Amino acid sequence: MSARPTLHAFDRFAAQIWESLQGAPDACQRLRMQGRGSLHSVFAVSDLAGASMGAAGLAMSELIGLLGVAAPSVAVDRRLASLWFGTTLRPQGWELPGLWDAVAGDYRAADGWIRLHTNAPHHRAAALAVLDVPAERAAVASAVERWSAQALESAVVAQGGCAAAMRGLDAWAVHPQGRAVHQEPLLAWQTHPLSAVASDGRGAAWQPSVQRPLQGLRVLDLTRILAGPAATRWLAGHGAEVLRIDPPGWEEPGTVPEVTLGKRCARLDLHANADRAVFEALLAQADVLVHGYRDGALDALGFGAAWRRGLNPLLVDVSLNAYGWSGPWRQRRGFDSLVQMSAGIADAGMRALGRDRPTPLPLQALDHATGYLMAAAVTMGLVHRLRGQGGSTVRASLARTAHLLAGGGVGDPDGCELEPVDAVADFAAQEEATSWGPALRMRPAVDIAGAAMRWDRAACALGTAAAAW
Repeated sequence: MSARPTLHAFDRFAAQIWESLQGAPDACQRLRMQGRGSLHSVFAVSDLAGASMGAAGLAMSELIGLLGVAAPSVAVDRRLASLWFGTTLRPQGWELPGLWDAVAGDYRAADGWIRLHTNAPHHRAAALAVLDVPAERAAVASAVERWSAQALESAVVAQGGCAAAMRGLDAWAVHPQGRAVHQEPLLAWQTHPLSAVASDGRGAAWQPSVQRPLQGLRVLDLTRILAGPAATRWLAGHGAEVLRIDPPGWEEPGTVPEVTLGKRCARLDLHANADRAVFEALLAQADVLVHGYRDGALDALGFGAAWRRGLNPLLVDVSLNAYGWSGPWRQRRGFDSLVQMSAGIADAGMRALGRDRPTPLPLQALDHATGYLMAAAVTMGLVHRLRGQGGSTVRASLARTAHLLAGGGVGDPDGCELEPVDAVADFAAQEEATSWGPALRMRPAVDIAGAAMRWDRAACALGTAAAAW
């Protein structure tokens, strides 16, 4: 393992992210980091937090620069950016649900470690069916010990579940999926010029201003859990009209209060003809589609990339895949905690700190960082549209973001820890009337001069709005 340099990790991450966004190199001069403190990790997680959020701010600055003013400066608070990668909501008189199912977690196998992701009922059922045990942690642990980690991973995945054996950085580098991911760009771009564009590419509902650059922008959100929802939360903070679509029955109580800020949330069954027609009408009128379906999943529903582009030629279409867009695992179900196990991050933390169990990042940093990359990609896609360059298709993955982070090297945790959260200084003074009760929301970590973030809607429960613009 290489020692992590102690200086300029923020600058390196920001430069790599900005290059992946196809931004002009000199634009990075408008971005600066301020504040102190770091998350406790052998990886430069706080630098990644600041750089990814800062890049999203820089992309917004580029967009504002097309509105007849000079592109504004962008400042990102290192400490607040790190905190935004965790929990930004402080309930007043109620409690947030737990993030994890009772069975989910790391288990010692016969030859190593494996993580089971069982938050969704069907994923839990798949793991328990393979292990042939009830939903009791002790029984699961006993059964896992009789399996090799990689054999159990394969069996659970084949059953339709989610699991990841712990691999080291070197093992991942030579794994077929690791090799494939390492060859992919951080963000894969495809632009779709039109032979004749009737307008500047701005939808009638989108009325950008310097203060609210995404005011009225229609964003159709087909994402769940953290990365995609973090992206669309950011867009809503700059005025976008975000409509989140979930299937009937889907819930994620541990994350919804955190990520539905600024959005309306509806339900559609994309297998039902009536709901499919509604989705088609929504997409035809959207400026942006953000989705987190596995590679090929929307195609199987009849909503593939070519169909979407034909329906809406100017669409900015940004998608997320867990394990990348090439290689044998491109269609594998995955989540941040699983990718950390697969890609060597949890193993590197364990070894560097001399511990006896997987030591992942202190939070779901791959999700959050990828979310801000996606938000930045949406914004740069809009920049292309305003320049008359047509629509865009952009693809991101958690595994490729893991490669970005791991490329910074492994070292000792930073000595300057984050200061504790301050209820007065870190949270807005005004209460947010969420679906679950009043709460305080952490103030934004990014300051774009003249374009302060604010959210016009409080966090809401899923399925509380109509599927309509």
